[in-house]
Amino acid sequence: MSENIVAPEVVPSGISENSLGALSYLTMLPAILFLAIAPYNRSAYVRFHAWQSIIIGAIAFLLNYGLTSLLPMTGLFGQKLLVLSTALVGVAYTLTMILFAVRALNGKRSRFPLIGAWAERQATR
Repeated sequence: MSENIVAPEVVPSGISENSLGALSYLTMLPAILFLAIAPYNRSAYVRFHAWQSIIIGAIAFLLNYGLTSLLPMTGLFGQKLLVLSTALVGVAYTLTMILFAVRALNGKRSRFPLIGAWAERQATR
């Protein structure tokens, strides 16, 4: 993970960019709203965190969906292994989002491997 520290700026709503970046990691809904609504979508810092949050969330969802869809095709041992795997994905997702929210709140633009570079390109468009 690479990171840059960004000085917090206040958007016209009165909320700092750091706070908005952190809110992006709560669920996908704030992230989507921040990309759609001005003045939030004018900040490259907020857009970066919103895009990164959406992509991480989508990957976790698809991974869990794929693992869960395999459940009917496996025996009892395989089902237990898949249930454990989906739980681990959920825990890893939750911890990742908490970590990135805290870092965003502290003004750091931490990049998740591969996803972060893509999110950065989207944010600077």
